[in-house]
Amino acid sequence: MTGLRYVYAVCRPFGTPLQAQLSGVAGDPPRVLTHHGLVAVVSHVPEQDFAEGPLRAHLEDLDWLTATARAHQGVIDALTTVTTPLPLRLGTVFLDDSGVRTMIEEREDDFRRTLDRLEGRVEWGVKVYLEAEPARAAAPAPQKPASGRDYLRQRRMQTRSHEETWQRAEEFATRLHQTLSAYAEDSRLHAPQNPALSGSSGRNVLNAAYLVPRARSEEFVEMVDRTKDEAPGIRVELTGPWAAYSFAGEETGQEENEGGRP
Repeated sequence: MTGLRYVYAVCRPFGTPLQAQLSGVAGDPPRVLTHHGLVAVVSHVPEQDFAEGPLRAHLEDLDWLTATARAHQGVIDALTTVTTPLPLRLGTVFLDDSGVRTMIEEREDDFRRTLDRLEGRVEWGVKVYLEAEPARAAAPAPQKPASGRDYLRQRRMQTRSHEETWQRAEEFATRLHQTLSAYAEDSRLHAPQNPALSGSSGRNVLNAAYLVPRARSEEFVEMVDRTKDEAPGIRVELTGPWAAYSFAGEETGQEENEGGRP
């Protein structure tokens, strides 16, 4: 089959085959390309959609981007069940197999070092949201201020209440992050998500990723579950286990702007 080569991830050779019905980006099943003892998981994609110009245009198309990201993630998820993949950026494309081999050679040392660090580990995502206070919604409407002074006093009280609620949520998120970071091998703090883009209700206080040995994941999940009812009006969301997107770059901790998963 002709076409460009779309690369999902690099990993070490694995013996367990991928799911027989697994479909990749543009509907082409993924296959493995082995070079220098490393494996690139690739599939064929049409040049009319994935050459530099068309790809740049498609990345502005939300529907196309969503479908492509879902197919990309499906392959990464399948790989995560059989090995420890090092995910590459969405839309990583090469002209042919030779281009993929050259990429492996140029980055071989980094790939091996990162795969050694991630072997047997998965990423868990934890988000903390400050939800709308139900008591406020049920409370009677404040009395009409009798004067400008009363109005200012009411505004000050409302502002103080908002600030105290937000401070309580931040303190909870800080404690939780410290606890989970002490248990995990590494962690990343991402920028809070915009609710208009994420579709989640509430205000995002914490958006973090944690690198955890697969064998210790059950204990990590239990730690998060124990916190979910600790603070009324605060919602804790756990996602994973994922391939270690957030830890596939530099080895030292750093803050990033977005979560690692597509």
